[in-house]
Amino acid sequence: MPAAAFAPSEAAVASRSLDTDRPAAQHPLGGILLRLVTALLLAIMFALVKLAATRGVHVVESLFYRQIGSAVCAAGLVLAGPGLNSLRTRRIGAHVGRMALGVTAMGLNFLAMVMLPLAEATAIGFTVPIFATILAAVTLGEPTGRWRWGAVAAGFLGVLLIVQPGAGGVPLAGAAVALVAALMTASVTIVIRRLGATERASTTVFWFAASSLVPLGLLMLHFGRAHDPTTFAILGVMALAGGLAQLTLTASLRLAPVALVMPMDYTSLLWATLLGAWLFAESPSVSIWLGAPVIIASGLVIVWREHHLARRVALEARAETST
Repeated sequence: MPAAAFAPSEAAVASRSLDTDRPAAQHPLGGILLRLVTALLLAIMFALVKLAATRGVHVVESLFYRQIGSAVCAAGLVLAGPGLNSLRTRRIGAHVGRMALGVTAMGLNFLAMVMLPLAEATAIGFTVPIFATILAAVTLGEPTGRWRWGAVAAGFLGVLLIVQPGAGGVPLAGAAVALVAALMTASVTIVIRRLGATERASTTVFWFAASSLVPLGLLMLHFGRAHDPTTFAILGVMALAGGLAQLTLTASLRLAPVALVMPMDYTSLLWATLLGAWLFAESPSVSIWLGAPVIIASGLVIVWREHHLARRVALEARAETST
């Protein structure tokens, strides 16, 4: 929100970047458990965004408070890790562009959660790795074989199974917002790949959280409202869940490889279903149980192929070095 779901979105983005800072010591079980916690925290965050919206909170307000929580946790991550010197960068423009793209993607994800039932919005959000595969092939020239193109086609078939255009089961406007949100999130992965060539993951995470508070703060002059204590408590827990998810996601990638922990992200669909039923009396349609497995399977195939190809390249490079 790949963490097919920093939330279904942000985790996907952070996965590609934060794994580069992963130390050698590996604890796969710990990484898996932390990723499961991440999926739960992100599901809670999105459910609370939807709950806050029912109490008159604008998406911009939710974004602002969410990013405050993220900025605090990112600062703690930097202080506990590489230190303040790691925040120095010569790529201010790239960070600003990443921020603009990231805030837009997150805002669309929040809006999709408001417009759709939680389970449906979460499932459509799992298309992030599908869009990322297409964008990587088009913009980065990454080789994409029949396995991944087949997974891309299957993934979009899964979306059609969920949405069922013309059947009226899922609001088409909400589904369109969710798909654009997934595309925007996938675009962020491309930007982060390029930033990752020179920037630490912690540097990218911090500057995204901190810099986003500037435009969001200005927007709050128009969209900010006074709310009752219960609503502010909901926003506070939402921000805390999002900030903690950033930390647990980062920790999971330090303990285990991306290919091992990312499948855990799909458990967010279970949490979204349960939270939707509990908080909003939502009952997932039959179509989601047909389409979601197809989307999830396509995402897993893409992750498996990326892991397989990366491993083969590493083995070939090691063989050339030994000779």
